[in-house]
Amino acid sequence: MATKSMNVDMLAKMFLAGAQNIEAKKEYINELNVFPVPDGDTGTNMSLTIMAAAKEVAALDKPTMKDLAKAISSGSLRGARGNSGVILSQLLRGFTKAIREEEEIDVQGLAAACSRARETAYKAVMKPKEGTILTVASGISEKAAQMAQETDDLEVFIPAVIEYAEEVLKKTPEMLPVLKEAGVVDSGGQGLLEVIKGAYDAFLGKEIRYSEIAPTSSGVSVKTAPGDETDIKFGYCTEFIILTEKEFTDKDEHEFKEYLSSIGDSIVCVADDDVVKIHVHTNDPGLAIQKALGFGQLSRMKIDNMREEHQEKLIRDAQKVAAEQSEKEKEEKEAQEPRKPFGFITVSIGEGINGIFKELGADYVIEGGQTMNPSTEDMLNAVDQVNADTIFILPNNKNIVLAANQAKALVEDKEIIVIPTRTVPQGITALINFMADADAKTNEETMLEEIENVKTGQVTYAVRDTHIDNKEIHEGDIMGIGDHGILAVGREIEETAMELLKGLVDETTELISIYYGEEVREEDAEDFIAKVEETYPDADVDAHFGGQPIYYYVLAVE
Repeated sequence: MATKSMNVDMLAKMFLAGAQNIEAKKEYINELNVFPVPDGDTGTNMSLTIMAAAKEVAALDKPTMKDLAKAISSGSLRGARGNSGVILSQLLRGFTKAIREEEEIDVQGLAAACSRARETAYKAVMKPKEGTILTVASGISEKAAQMAQETDDLEVFIPAVIEYAEEVLKKTPEMLPVLKEAGVVDSGGQGLLEVIKGAYDAFLGKEIRYSEIAPTSSGVSVKTAPGDETDIKFGYCTEFIILTEKEFTDKDEHEFKEYLSSIGDSIVCVADDDVVKIHVHTNDPGLAIQKALGFGQLSRMKIDNMREEHQEKLIRDAQKVAAEQSEKEKEEKEAQEPRKPFGFITVSIGEGINGIFKELGADYVIEGGQTMNPSTEDMLNAVDQVNADTIFILPNNKNIVLAANQAKALVEDKEIIVIPTRTVPQGITALINFMADADAKTNEETMLEEIENVKTGQVTYAVRDTHIDNKEIHEGDIMGIGDHGILAVGREIEETAMELLKGLVDETTELISIYYGEEVREEDAEDFIAKVEETYPDADVDAHFGGQPIYYYVLAVE
């Protein structure tokens, strides 16, 4: 018997199953990454992006199609990480725009949604490249349009679209030479295919384990074991969602936080349109619940007795959350100071590098970058904390630029300028060249010009075997990575770093900057710095403790 349409319940199940499937396959997708570096990979980024939306969907109670569309679009948009995650969020945004007013979705509706998804994603990328997730999305759209002319049966339509998407994915190595050299298909395209395959499994009625999907919470661990309760001031970890019946204003949020502070600690209060997520440690959960009922209905209520359950580690985690909340409140107070004409947000990781950015005038440092690409929501939260008319965002990683631009599009009350810095040294150079007496446009042009004069090298280790840039690389090898590819491969850190520098330095070089990471001993760094000074006597050598993970050395040549 043919299936002519699907309702909101079926679509929600399919979306959750798609999210669960990519979560299960993320490591496999990560393995398809061409660059074998131990940083935030495609599978991880796509999984984190869609899971942010999945948790919003899981929190819905008897949703309409509009409710579902909003949860998917808003959740993925704000949770988007990395270029692949941002593109996935745009695909979902376009798809949900096409279906939000429908009660049932048929073949024609699905085809239109696939077309809208493709258009939205292509518009979001400044220079679309074929052989990527966009190519697979385009193939899905084309096949969906064709099948919509041939059948009205979803049981025929969906598998045909998936089969064609697989064919397109197999062709991606022929479109991108770097994929062909590494012997892999595009990881983003594979991720998109896994989402659709998971959704189809749910359509077929297969049993799906949604173990990784739970309604959005504060992120505080509540899986517990018996432990020492003597240090716990407030004994009940209390979480719930308020489905607001009227606008939850900034004033409401402030007053509610104040009230929660009077009865507990470790408070998290996050408002998103008509949904407010609450987490608090208190000795009287009933008081928090009673107060919340004044704003609307409650959902996803969860209360854990920490005195019975928490170990010392979880106690420390709770204290950390409380400290972070205190720091956030401090930052909010500071934000009430007179508005500045210019502010700076930068992405960084490592104690030393974070300190350098702050010394140079960065107002807000987002912890992340290589190991964990910040989400669009991380960017938006940072923007909220910087009290300035014009805010420059320095992503310092090519995989974060799209998320920064996505955040820019969502900000209405401040001018956001994204300087597309691809590395930390470029971000440092951009800040150094800021002119306080110049206007925003002049500063933007100056920064864009100056960052192109910076050549960056990064020394790290390979996490898998691969073949790239005409180099055979084995797991555990040390790699020297330049702006446009791998310049050196070896077994020793210092030797590889020197080989990398050889590929960066030329007769015009005036300055070599060295930032050594958390895994490099100070004496080893000093030996390396001395060798660089000896090898390049005509250049100034500026060395700092960066404290960055993963990368033994970050080098800048100007």
